[in-house]
Amino acid sequence: MEGLTKPGLAIEYKNFCPVSNLRSVSKLTEGAVASQLMEHRTVSNLHLKFHSAYKKNHSTESALLKVKNDTLMNMEEQKVTLLVLLDLSSAFDTVNHQVLLERLRSRFGVTGTAFDWFASYLSGRVHRISMVVLQMHFILINVYLRASA
Repeated sequence: MEGLTKPGLAIEYKNFCPVSNLRSVSKLTEGAVASQLMEHRTVSNLHLKFHSAYKKNHSTESALLKVKNDTLMNMEEQKVTLLVLLDLSSAFDTVNHQVLLERLRSRFGVTGTAFDWFASYLSGRVHRISMVVLQMHFILINVYLRASA
């Protein structure tokens, strides 16, 4: 990845912006893999009954309709319904990749070259930046965090 200066600014480290086409290639690859994995789940009948994500003719709307219907049915039977909503948008960052790989193998039957691809994709990822800079200054900043009582 090459660093380019932002237009009209001096050639200083703080004015560089990264340029990369890896994000586009990565998105295309992820889309192709997701499509193939969903096809595998459909053909192998591996979809969970009430799972709405990534299923044909299922969406957030169909999931919400199911929740609404179940809530109304419980109200009719004078039962209490408790709804807990969690934001899991950053959950993938905390997933143990070994556990994920084991589940892909054991629950979804991903083996062979496909499994090797996932293992490679999830391990040893590094980002490298190369910049041509006339002069760089590094400033060491010490940050002290005080534990609150």
